[in-house]
Amino acid sequence: MSRAVVNDFCRALPGAEWSEPFGPGHDIWKVGGKIFAAMGSVSDGVSVKTPDVETAQMLIEVGAGKKAPYFHRSWVMIPFDAEADELHHQLSRSYDLVRASLTKKAQAALPPRA
Repeated sequence: MSRAVVNDFCRALPGAEWSEPFGPGHDIWKVGGKIFAAMGSVSDGVSVKTPDVETAQMLIEVGAGKKAPYFHRSWVMIPFDAEADELHHQLSRSYDLVRASLTKKAQAALPPRA
């Protein structure tokens, strides 16, 4: 996997928006104005939200991710060399968690989730 593959996957999610609020090379993906995936300019992975701190800690303990820099403890960084299915699963789960946390009005304004 690579930054380009992650960007292509995120771009395909309904209502996902890309930005570089932290400067060039920092790929940030949002849904409804909230971040669900982030890659720093020299990052070797993508930071994603997990349901809770315990899930993040479990992923770190089993070696599936590491602590995401600059984010809450419920976020983990999934390395680009992770299995494609695992990376896609974590990106989708992060997107779904953030989307579900939006107000009903904000959710209704988004394209439907396929």
